[in-house]
Amino acid sequence: MRGQQVWNWIYQRGATEISAFANISKDTRELLDAHFVVGRPEVVTAQVSTDGTRKWLLRFDDGEEAECVFIPDAYRGTLCVSSQVGCTLNCRFCFTGTMKLVRNLTPAEIVGQVMLARDALGEWPNGTASLPALPDSDDDDEDGNDSDGPAWIPGQNQPGSNYTSEGRMLTNIVMMGMGEPLYNFDNVRDALAIVMDGEGLGLSKRRITLSTSGVVPMMARAGTEIGVNLAVSLHAVTKEIRDEIVPINKKYGIEELLSACAAYPGANNARRITFEYVMLKDKNDRDEDARELVRLIRKYDLPAKVNLIPFNPWPGSAYETSTPERVSRFSDIIFNAGISAPVRRPRGRDIMAACGQLKSSSEKITRAELDRRAAEKEEAWVD
Repeated sequence: MRGQQVWNWIYQRGATEISAFANISKDTRELLDAHFVVGRPEVVTAQVSTDGTRKWLLRFDDGEEAECVFIPDAYRGTLCVSSQVGCTLNCRFCFTGTMKLVRNLTPAEIVGQVMLARDALGEWPNGTASLPALPDSDDDDEDGNDSDGPAWIPGQNQPGSNYTSEGRMLTNIVMMGMGEPLYNFDNVRDALAIVMDGEGLGLSKRRITLSTSGVVPMMARAGTEIGVNLAVSLHAVTKEIRDEIVPINKKYGIEELLSACAAYPGANNARRITFEYVMLKDKNDRDEDARELVRLIRKYDLPAKVNLIPFNPWPGSAYETSTPERVSRFSDIIFNAGISAPVRRPRGRDIMAACGQLKSSSEKITRAELDRRAAEKEEAWVD
């Protein structure tokens, strides 16, 4: 009974101090206070984009830092959650990939990002919303980024409005922040169990998406033990190009990856696998690439959709964004084959909060240093 009361205060009411547990005796509260802490990550910086996107740089108890991002959108609000400080991988178009892996985040640190976002958005009973009214937007599907419609947040478009359960802003979570979630499997699984607990934060598994760059051995476990939507960072359809921009392809190739997608537990036409595909000028954006992507999806009979992501630039990147005309043509080829291929509208670019731009440090890295770090990472996981 006491455990349920504590759980309720923390995850349903958002209490940040044990002294707030009003229906628990003073003696018990003092005992809890002597052994436990109820808290949040420290906010180092909080930024708001011109499009309403919010980014928090968070510091944990050991001084390490990571970022998370909230994307308010038509009919939903999506929180992009980090799973590692730095990243195990070295995807060459991604700013986070230039960082060394420092460590995995704990379940508490992962859930803490969700708790902090709910604090900031006034998402607890008797809370108040702190978001301003937002401009119109044309982004989102399951992972928070693609449908037309007004920037609508029911009952909450004005700052200071009272919280109502039907007016919740944070409706979706994507494990697409800093880090590779499947290289921190146990902690991500345990954190999402709290997020999905009906007596806790109560977010449906259908509103949670886990993104992987292709850690094939862990994908089946993710489907069985976590059971959320799967997104795969594909980004190329040939070995040569994917080896370059997503080097884990050297360990788990495209064919092996797509076979694991076909076997992913729970995947069907109602719960499609999302293939993330960043559009890089003159690298992976040819008509032939689009047709090969269609061929691969059909070959493996995948219930799939493709999110096309215009490349979001960052300091020192070697790539450029495909032209809008090229992205549109690429999308049309896939759509005409009967596969959904929406173009994700960049969000939060002005505060470096867009896809592939997250990085917890402002350090400047030379190309030689970037290459050295990439080689070190590959030595750790490439045969």
